[in-house]
Amino acid sequence: MQELTVGEVAQRSGMAVSALHFYERKGLIRSLRTAGNQRRYGRDVLRRLAVIRVAQRVGVPLESVRRAFDLLPDARTPTRAEWARMSAAWKHELDQRILALHQLRDQLTDCIGCGCLSLRRCRLSNPGDALGAQGDGPQRWQVE
Repeated sequence: MQELTVGEVAQRSGMAVSALHFYERKGLIRSLRTAGNQRRYGRDVLRRLAVIRVAQRVGVPLESVRRAFDLLPDARTPTRAEWARMSAAWKHELDQRILALHQLRDQLTDCIGCGCLSLRRCRLSNPGDALGAQGDGPQRWQVE
């Protein structure tokens, strides 16, 4: 297995060395250590970093990424079937995010969904602050 230095991984992935160290502390990627205690990464780490980058762009929490990665092997590039299992485990969460984003897009200019009566329209949609009795926060946008 060809091993890459932390600098090589940073250059190939477009991520800062500090980000690589952070992801390693969070258990998202792993490195080996040389006799001189320098980090060495397998080439498979580049694929994991690509997934991390895309996940962050769409707002997926790193804990969700870690849980998905727990389904994958550590020391080699996953097979197509292994990636499919990870994707299936992530699908429901992504569907929920998509639903919430659609709600946000469609209702953003009309109502912030929280029952705070801060917008004129809320008085019509939520007379007497009925949503406030259901608790704090955005009651209309809570996706289950």
